[in-house]
Amino acid sequence: MTSRVIITGAASGIGLATATRLRRLGHRVIGLDLHPDGAQTLACDVTDQHSVDTAVAAAISTLGGLDVLVNCAGVGFSQSAGEAPGPDAELVIAVNLLGPWRVTSAALQALRTARGRVVNVSSGMAFMGAPFAPAYCMSKHGVVGYSDSLRYEHRDAIEVSTFYPGYVKTPIHQDSQDKGFSFDGLVRAEPVEAVAKRLADTAVGRYHRDVASSIALTVSFAFLRRLPRGLIDLAINTRVRSALRTPPPGGWPAAVERYVRATRTS
Repeated sequence: MTSRVIITGAASGIGLATATRLRRLGHRVIGLDLHPDGAQTLACDVTDQHSVDTAVAAAISTLGGLDVLVNCAGVGFSQSAGEAPGPDAELVIAVNLLGPWRVTSAALQALRTARGRVVNVSSGMAFMGAPFAPAYCMSKHGVVGYSDSLRYEHRDAIEVSTFYPGYVKTPIHQDSQDKGFSFDGLVRAEPVEAVAKRLADTAVGRYHRDVASSIALTVSFAFLRRLPRGLIDLAINTRVRSALRTPPPGGWPAAVERYVRATRTS
């Protein structure tokens, strides 16, 4: 069965790879992105409701309806959790958390008519936080809460899944690395194509409420749910200290200088 799909964040990273895979499987896909890369992707700023309403209406008109919405657009920004949030942190919340809410609201009637599905892309960091990523962690925790609210309110007509990617080397994580903190050594990176395959299956395959991007991540989440929080914190702190003992490119002085310059300049 061919599904009519809208994917946000479809011009790069996981969104692009997922859109490409679904098209290869024969599904009709319209992407939405701030920087569209062709006729199959429409310009859309998920932080602006008028832009969202216009783009979603155009996509639904082109598709002749809507069966699946995949909210995949996301941005990342690194700063200390002890510093006051600024414009960059607010942008992370606006894109990662309020973006799915805006797009879903614009597509909701079409989805209800088709008895369709919404897939909201959260993150493994909704289960475990990380240093220098307070806005990102907050936004991805929030996506889980939004998915639950949407599911409770509209379970009579739509399915709502939450998708949890692990560590994927996309532009979102480059900002942290530029400031001297890398997730390398903390968690194993997953190939974009493998994550996209899993997300595509979540979008058009058998329904599941919560889906991790790999079997290993699924097992990890199940294990973490049963561990005392103190043990989880100890494990994370130990691995973070181990990773931080490995100097980033240019050494720690250069990393600190990059971090301070980036977080103090707007």
